Amino acid sequence: MGTSAWVLTLFIAWALFLLVLMEAIRSYLVLSGRVRSNEFRPDNANQSPFLQRLARAHANCIESLPIMGGLLLVAIATSRTGVTDALAPWLLLARVAQSVIHLASLSVIAVNARFFFFAVQMVIAVYWTWALLAR
Repeated sequence: MGTSAWVLTLFIAWALFLLVLMEAIRSYLVLSGRVRSNEFRPDNANQSPFLQRLARAHANCIESLPIMGGLLLVAIATSRTGVTDALAPWLLLARVAQSVIHLASLSVIAVNARFFFFAVQMVIAVYWTWALLAR
């Protein structure tokens, strides 16, 4: 498996990990009798601040997957992974860093750091789009 395919798989795995973590916590809350199964909101708005941040971190991954994953798939499908391979690990690192910071805090410093890692992803996506269209 090439770098771009590996990173795409890890990106999906990260989104899946966040989902499994959220559902494990929700299951614990239901099984322990702390929350009824029909009381959860999609964004966890009626749950702890951590669960709310976890829902948003997962949503961020799902929202960016069509763009980032799509660009990686285009590169893979057209045998042009030379465009994406070098920056793909950096994209994944920025995505994971954004999620971890989101889970950790909503302080001004954390939000600014989270935005930085989001911006890194956007710059990489814009570059990939331009490079894939230019050839």
